[in-house]
Amino acid sequence: MFLDLKGEPNMKPIIGMLYSMVASNYERLKTIVADITQEELDYKGPNQKYNSIAQLIRHLAYVDLNWVFRIKGDSMPKSLEEKYGPMLDEKNELPFVAGITSETLLTEYDKVFRMLTAVCFQLTDNHLNNKVEYEDGKEATVRWGIWHMADHNRYHQAHINQLRKLYKEET
Repeated sequence: MFLDLKGEPNMKPIIGMLYSMVASNYERLKTIVADITQEELDYKGPNQKYNSIAQLIRHLAYVDLNWVFRIKGDSMPKSLEEKYGPMLDEKNELPFVAGITSETLLTEYDKVFRMLTAVCFQLTDNHLNNKVEYEDGKEATVRWGIWHMADHNRYHQAHINQLRKLYKEET
């Protein structure tokens, strides 16, 4: 197997490299949860004190969806906000997700990833310098946003792997 950070053939070089980081991490996520059972997907760790894998997958899809709309310079439609969100619930925690299959969660995430792909095909490397609003009035460049999507996905993959380990130890 040969790995590289090359984007799609019709993407601009730097966009393509950043996109390939997101794409490879997303593909890795799908392999990590490929054989997961519903019980394991909904498992919240010992004493139910962690976010479940289902919550983490939905969270990743929602964060990426937010970035897609930031990059496009558009507001997220209310229907997508209701389907994927909110970012946090009334307790300031990731929203509860249970009983949704991994296939459904990944199908929904696939739709977000396809939106990102379409946006990246439209960008030029000059767009990477565009600033977008990011959490609490901060600003970030499009370049940072795409990198962040890859980094954020990988960060939560560590949590997912840890939950899978804890689940196996507990059952």
